Amino acid sequence: MIRVVLPAQLRTLADIHGEVELSIDGPVTLRSLLDALEERYPMLRGTIRDQVSLRRRPFVRFFACEEDLSHDPPDGMLPDAVTSGAEPLVVLGAMAGG
Repeated sequence: MIRVVLPAQLRTLADIHGEVELSIDGPVTLRSLLDALEERYPMLRGTIRDQVSLRRRPFVRFFACEEDLSHDPPDGMLPDAVTSGAEPLVVLGAMAGG
């Protein structure tokens, strides 16, 4: 099972308590993970990535294994620690301001 940690506001929107566990058939990429997440929780469509272009929203970031994966290609494989469930993929809402 692949573990996903969402920010509080998205957990509230989807009525999720704690981590999300997803099972993905085939290659585990950021795109396949987000597809599975949005299929299971349709209310999240458009919150993490644009519904038309499927690009990551500007203030959303993805982290795993202490690395920022936000700018990695969406069809690149996720780290083995994520695909094995040892480490979660963390979705964060970035903060901006001055």
